[in-house]
Amino acid sequence: MPTRTSTMSTTAVNLSRTVRDAAVTVFSALLVAAGLKLFLIPHQLLSGGVAGAASVLGYLTNPKYISAIYFAINLPILIWGFIAVGKKYIGLSMLCVASTTWFLAVIPQVQVTKDPILASIFGGVIIAGGVGFSLRAGGSSGGFDILGSIITRKRDVPIGTVLFVMDGVVILTLGFMKSWDSALYAMLCVFVKSRVVNLIHIRHVKLTCFIVTKHKNEMLERLNQLPHGVTVVNTEGGYSHEGNTMLMTVTTRYELAELRKAVMSVDPTAFVNVLETVEILGRFKRLA
Repeated sequence: MPTRTSTMSTTAVNLSRTVRDAAVTVFSALLVAAGLKLFLIPHQLLSGGVAGAASVLGYLTNPKYISAIYFAINLPILIWGFIAVGKKYIGLSMLCVASTTWFLAVIPQVQVTKDPILASIFGGVIIAGGVGFSLRAGGSSGGFDILGSIITRKRDVPIGTVLFVMDGVVILTLGFMKSWDSALYAMLCVFVKSRVVNLIHIRHVKLTCFIVTKHKNEMLERLNQLPHGVTVVNTEGGYSHEGNTMLMTVTTRYELAELRKAVMSVDPTAFVNVLETVEILGRFKRLA
C-alpha cells in the first residue's frame, strides 16, 4: 500500500513534468512564430500546414490578419482532436496554438535575410524545431500536426513524411494563386522542415535489442515493466561453452535510454546488441 510520502513524491514528479512540458510547448510556439515572422512572411513564403494556409489567406488579404486566421483554422481541429485524441495531447496543443497566435501578433516582422532561399532553409529549420519539440513534449503545434500524429499512431510512418505530403496541397494552392517561384521556395522550406522534424521526433524509429545475461529471471522481471514484450532464447557461449540467456525485445529510439538503464540496473556485465529495425509485422505497442 503506497505511503503518504510516496504519493506526495509521485504528485511532485508529475507536477514537475507537467510544468516542464508546458514550458517546452511555449518555447516551441516561440520558434514557430519566429520562423514565420522573421524568415517566411517577409518573403511571402510558406511553411506548409495550417500556418501555411493562414499565410496564403493573409497574403491575399492583409498579412496582419495571419495570426487571427491561424487561430480560427486551428480551433475546429483542436475541438475534434479533444474528442478523438488524449486530453493531455490536445491540452498541450491548445497551449501551443494559443501561444503561437500571441507570438505572431507581438513579434515584429523583420526581414533577416534578403535571399528567399536562405529564408526558406532557416525558416524551415526553426519552425521544425518548434514542431519537433512540441511533439516530444507530448503535444503538437496544432493543425496538420494533429492529423499527422493520429496517422503515425495507426501506421509506422515518420510524421515528417506525413506532414510533407499534406503540406504539398497548401503549396500547390500557393502556386496557383500567387506564383510558382514562391511555391518552389515553399517546397524547399517544407522539405527541410520534414527532415528536421524526423530527426527530433524519433518515436517511430524501431530498434531490436538482443540482451545476453546470466540473470534471466531478474532481467525478465525488470524488462516486463516496460511497454514492450520480451522473447527468451537459451544460448551457449561459443568460447566458454557456458549456458546463457538471450532476451530479445523491440523498442523505439525514444525509449532506448530507459531500456539501457533497466538492463544496467540488473546486470552491468550484460552484453547488449542494438539494431535498427526496418519493419515490424504483428503486435507492437505504439507510443501515444
